[in-house]
Amino acid sequence: MRAWLLLSAVLCYLAGIAWSRSSLLSEKGLVYGKIGHPVKIYVKLHQNSPVLVCMDSQRASKETVDPTYLWIGPNEKTLTGNNRISITKTGRLILKDFLELLSGLYTCTFSYKTVKAETQEETIVKKRYDFMVFAYQEPDYSYQMAVRFTTKSCVGRYNEQLFRLLKKILNNLISDLSCHIIEPSYKCHVVKIPEHDLTHELFIAFQVNLFTPGWRGACNESDDCEDATNHNILKARDRIEEFFHSQADILYHRFNKTLPAMHFVNHSFHVVRVDSCRPGFGKNEGLHSNCASCCVVCSPGTFSPDIDVTCQICISVRVYGAKSCP
Repeated sequence: MRAWLLLSAVLCYLAGIAWSRSSLLSEKGLVYGKIGHPVKIYVKLHQNSPVLVCMDSQRASKETVDPTYLWIGPNEKTLTGNNRISITKTGRLILKDFLELLSGLYTCTFSYKTVKAETQEETIVKKRYDFMVFAYQEPDYSYQMAVRFTTKSCVGRYNEQLFRLLKKILNNLISDLSCHIIEPSYKCHVVKIPEHDLTHELFIAFQVNLFTPGWRGACNESDDCEDATNHNILKARDRIEEFFHSQADILYHRFNKTLPAMHFVNHSFHVVRVDSCRPGFGKNEGLHSNCASCCVVCSPGTFSPDIDVTCQICISVRVYGAKSCP
């Protein structure tokens, strides 16, 4: 409460006025293959994949004689069980603690026999199922915000003083969350409001970002920490929103008919979320429509060197999750 009371007090002083995620996932968490169509699976970084079943759902409902299963990984080598790969005797695959480099095409060949009852003649049937598995992360959030304050004039030192004070208050408000204000700017405009005289207003814009020194402390040393960091940026957004709403409340309750010449313009606070992806990840709604809001690992032939939101073309890249173009 001290922050917004302080701002209101200073405004009065400056103005010279006193106080008056797969679409084929079954209910049991199983993902079945689909003949002739690769099934896309999105696995959150450092989490386990759903159960990939080496069979289509129709075949799974029927009796199967002498089934065998052969899984081939993205490196075109036969998969065997280890600390990251679990394969059951019934051909079910789970990928554990998923990493970017585990992304790619997983192919299973399912073989079984059909036996004619009359002759006991056996026929071997083979079916192939393709699963495209991609690592993904939630995007990192930042917020673009805009507010307006009335002012006496577009000329004078008071506007700059207000701007600096506002930056300082907002930064102090969110500093414990490892968040800070970036790209702040303001411009003064003359505004004509219906049935009122011309007024001067400061249009102030800024962005709330998380990446301050020590921000990784919010992750508790976790490799997969976007949930923790996004939680902090959401709290920062809520605090700033509450701050400006309190400015409106103070004007309503503490002033009579005479308002300070410099004051917050009610209902002028606007906020828009801006997403960014970490290096090696990007968004592509066309390619990843089932995970359109996700930051999906960059595929071979693309890379992402910074916290952009898209993967860039680089034909020399041969791996998933590239952060540079060789």
